[in-house]
Amino acid sequence: MSPPPLSVLDLVPVTSGSTPRQALANSLDLARRCEAAGYRRYWVAEHHLNPGVAGTTPALVIGLVAAATERIRVGSGAVLMGHHTPLAVVEQFGLLDALHPGRIDLGLGRSGSRRKPPGARRNGEDPAATEARVSPEGLLIPPLFNMGPVFRSPFFRLQARLLQQPGAETPEYAEQVDDVLALLAGTYRGGDGTEAHVVPGEGASVEVWIMGSSGGVSAEVAGTRGLPFASNYHIAPSEVLEAVEAYRASFRPSERLERPHVAVSADVVVAPSDDEARELATGYGLWVRSIRTASGAIPFPTPDEARRHAWTDEDRALVRDRVDTQFTGSAATVAERLDVLARATGADEVVVTTITHDHPDRVRSYELLAREWA
Repeated sequence: MSPPPLSVLDLVPVTSGSTPRQALANSLDLARRCEAAGYRRYWVAEHHLNPGVAGTTPALVIGLVAAATERIRVGSGAVLMGHHTPLAVVEQFGLLDALHPGRIDLGLGRSGSRRKPPGARRNGEDPAATEARVSPEGLLIPPLFNMGPVFRSPFFRLQARLLQQPGAETPEYAEQVDDVLALLAGTYRGGDGTEAHVVPGEGASVEVWIMGSSGGVSAEVAGTRGLPFASNYHIAPSEVLEAVEAYRASFRPSERLERPHVAVSADVVVAPSDDEARELATGYGLWVRSIRTASGAIPFPTPDEARRHAWTDEDRALVRDRVDTQFTGSAATVAERLDVLARATGADEVVVTTITHDHPDRVRSYELLAREWA
């Protein structure tokens, strides 16, 4: 049985001592190299107010990547619907599809949308999920991490204020997804029956995905709408099994998809040896810490810069689940761990994201993994 295909998630990282311009040039080079190595998709993410991440606007980066490549599918992992209207998204991706037909993926994320109502389970509140466990296939499932303090921080409140028009209220996520699908299909009707037709956009050949980190709203929306679902082991490793199970349980066939289709992501660093890979990944913990202390992702540090940080027990606890679930090592080591992830989740595709300080090391990581996986 062939392994599931590999794809790429690129955050367009800015490294210490570098610039956003260089980060974008590096991503275009990486996209061309990953296309040559046989990766199926090249996705970019949406992040805001992060000095270490240049990928703020997926549609713009997708256009650059698609123009720099020839065959690889290019898309968003994800557009954050809490910060956009369905019409704006369909117009952006309709333009991309007009320029690069049959190559564009539209991944929709829930961030910035309405959150769970009071009383619903939040990360860290499930007493059965306070200890790490290992799945029957050997996949580490760490304890739930409580993101509540991060989302309630002044940094995220400022980000929300800057991304939202004064007085605006984001609709429910399911409603937004339904509007995107209707606008793409040309079936959108307003409350009074008025039709809306998006040109370009209506009839576009974009492949719509739902991105999710838990077994909540995103998994249910993907399943009930018959859409492919991407679950983020690299962001929320504690909930990946719950997420894919909830998606499959709610799946209903659609014109777009006859049966469930799952992609699962992982952070990886590959080098010729396990020791070298661990050295290249030294800065990862400090980078995650900057995100989880709600100060914004820092430019990715060199190993020496990362080693100069005076780690506290609180720091280590803050990043442990992410560090423990990053796959680092030789190509054979990482491929084995990705195989465990794919079997544990039943993944149809595996999406890998790699950040190292030096661009040649990142390119080599993707190329080594592709050869080993094939």
